[in-house]
Amino acid sequence: VQLQASGGGLVQAGESLRLSCAASGGVVHPNGMGWYRQTPGQGRDLVATATTGGITNYASSVRGRFTVSRDNANNMLFLQMNDLKPEDTAAYFCRLWTIETLPQQNYWGRGTLVTVSS
Repeated sequence: VQLQASGGGLVQAGESLRLSCAASGGVVHPNGMGWYRQTPGQGRDLVATATTGGITNYASSVRGRFTVSRDNANNMLFLQMNDLKPEDTAAYFCRLWTIETLPQQNYWGRGTLVTVSS
């Protein structure tokens, strides 16, 4: 499975961005997909996730500002980011994991950079 993230960029605080992640190459359902972010020297932190069945989860720091959504038919994941803050600046990574396979399969895409200026 290959994951291609896009949509990052440079914005000012208070503005919005929409990230997209396209999964291809033998995607198995059900699965979970999510966004994680990482700053230099730090670990990769969960931002938001969504399963094939529509169960979502958000980091407390983004709840109410970010919305994760999926297009299961086209194996797409989106992240609508509103009211961006400088602390949202990070590389954002897309992840996909299988839910019913053993062992669980886990895939990561390359990051897309989001920079929020104050």
